[in-house]
Amino acid sequence: MGGGLLLLRLVVGALLAGHGAQKLFGWFGGPGLDGTSRMFGSLGRRPARGFALLGGLIEFAGGLLFAAGLVTPVVAGVLAAQMFAAILAVHWDKGIWNTNGGSEYPLVIASTALALAATGPGLQPGRAHWLVAASALAGFVTAAVVAVLGALVGEASRRATLHGRPARMRVA
Repeated sequence: MGGGLLLLRLVVGALLAGHGAQKLFGWFGGPGLDGTSRMFGSLGRRPARGFALLGGLIEFAGGLLFAAGLVTPVVAGVLAAQMFAAILAVHWDKGIWNTNGGSEYPLVIASTALALAATGPGLQPGRAHWLVAASALAGFVTAAVVAVLGALVGEASRRATLHGRPARMRVA
């Protein structure tokens, strides 16, 4: 089972990191930060450049951390939140299939992230079964809470901006 989880982590993490690199650096035919900022602005995200940078960093750094199996529950939750926010802001009204711009791709990524939060990044030999089950449940709950809260905050921010109330990103 550990080998299968490793393969899943590596592929999904690498693809997410590549997707983030498209947004941030324009690699792999992506729009870069300027193009991503315009796209985020058209979606009602303000400040558009700040949200574009945040979105790109979540996917790039989160993908790398996910592939490495580091802090999996938190990273999985943040990645799932990013995907749920994308579904709500971009894909929801286009149906399920990617061919129509639907939510197929982000839904698969979010589901994969939450599933790996539930199983862990890969089992280590010699761990007691009950410890694995308890840590998997805690990982899934952590990821699910982070995902739901993150997606709700992102959607609330987008809707507030679309309805004429500027959203502000605060840096503490």
